[in-house]
Amino acid sequence: MATNRTFTMLKPDSVEKGYTGAILEKINAAGFRIVAMKKTQMTVADAEEFYAVHNERPFFGELVSFMTRGPIVAVILEKENAVEDFRVLIGATNPADAAEGTIRKSYATSMGENAVHGSDSDENAAIEGAFHFSGREMF
Repeated sequence: MATNRTFTMLKPDSVEKGYTGAILEKINAAGFRIVAMKKTQMTVADAEEFYAVHNERPFFGELVSFMTRGPIVAVILEKENAVEDFRVLIGATNPADAAEGTIRKSYATSMGENAVHGSDSDENAAIEGAFHFSGREMF
């Protein structure tokens, strides 16, 4: 069953480069409402838990290192068909393959430093949002 919420993280590369405002503007312009948002920094343990699904993959250590090197902006978004619409807005994981006008085409530099995370399912959106936010932090 589809929900109206999804989760995103502005990754360390986009935060470091000062793209936070521009990315949030694109998100708002696409009709998403911010339900919860905070700037934080993941610990190694946080990143290992959040990305546990990838722990057997060869890039896991590099991913954890990247995600803990600086602050992220964690955001829960609301809109009808939120997960699917947000995946379209962010574009392909590889910015070279991303459509013009997508967040990754505009702000990512590589598959590894791809500016933003977007939940891939309603179930993962709920899990990922709950990982970063308590119920009292969502409006």
